[in-house]
Amino acid sequence: MWHDTSLVSRLGIRFPIVQGPFGGFSTSRLVAAVSNCGGLGSYGALGLTPAQITAIVSEIRGVTASPFAVNLWVSPDDPGARDVDRQAFEAALAPLLPYYAELGIAPPAFSSPAWPTFEEQIPALLDARPPVFSFIFGIPPAEIFAACRQRNIATMGVATTVDEAMAIEAAGADVVVASGFEAGGHRASFLKSAESSLMGTFSLIPQVADSVRVPVVAAGGIADGRGIAAALTLGADGVQIGTAFLACDESGAAPAHKEALLHSHATPTLLTRGYTGRLARGLTNRLGETLDPLARAGSFLPYPVQGVLIRELRAEAAKQGRTDLMPMWAGQSAPLVTHRHAGRGLAGPH
Repeated sequence: MWHDTSLVSRLGIRFPIVQGPFGGFSTSRLVAAVSNCGGLGSYGALGLTPAQITAIVSEIRGVTASPFAVNLWVSPDDPGARDVDRQAFEAALAPLLPYYAELGIAPPAFSSPAWPTFEEQIPALLDARPPVFSFIFGIPPAEIFAACRQRNIATMGVATTVDEAMAIEAAGADVVVASGFEAGGHRASFLKSAESSLMGTFSLIPQVADSVRVPVVAAGGIADGRGIAAALTLGADGVQIGTAFLACDESGAAPAHKEALLHSHATPTLLTRGYTGRLARGLTNRLGETLDPLARAGSFLPYPVQGVLIRELRAEAAKQGRTDLMPMWAGQSAPLVTHRHAGRGLAGPH
């Protein structure tokens, strides 16, 4: 059977389908919908405090008895992010001021980001003992893998190159997620720059599968049964699907974002540092076309400060349904997205 893979055995799931974790768009409802159908639901805990991580794991356990994953960013900010001064912030904000005026809201005041660090978050995750701990943007220290093994927590790391996949396996991870550049959202590169690590899924997956012994999950450009079949043929033991689940009613994405994904047939995607300071893929729109040339010229702030520039703009644009002025993460296969409900989409490959 197509779904009888080493990933299924290792994670205790029924089907080798992983829901991509979304930072601010994760919901326990989506995690439960995927896990209850036999896949692996995932919750992106970027930005959550330790207390919030404890609470969300408890909440998810209240809606599913099946395995699920909680995702953390090993590197939640870039060098220099906490050193950005007012002058640099206001200079970067200046091109966006007309858009704030257009939406009728005040621009953000200068502030330093206060993301919880990985080191602050990980003790809460270990104490909460989710069945799976997935990580991105780096590799946790050896003692974290040891602590996960002691608690029977499976570990899963994201790679964008063969070298990254081999490093993740060597560190002790149970599963490698190999993410092709077709994927939506942030590029997870950590050994070299994201721009120099842009391998396509069809090229990346067989090379990773030939280079590591742990189960490999293919990610990037997979949105239907054809993509699943192709990934398994290339040597993957499972697939991670992001954009198709982001468009579902159960996700926390703004309604306008979901509708844009479901009607994206004529809308290309844009890979840019303009939105957050880290390379990320979303639907092309007016905001992206403003920020991307600046980013390509080197005019952007370190992650996550660049994102602070558009935080209120994004929220207000979502309220007003202004898809031209909000980042909308999407992979290159967004035009293949058709399902509005996670459970219905999962029912297809069975």
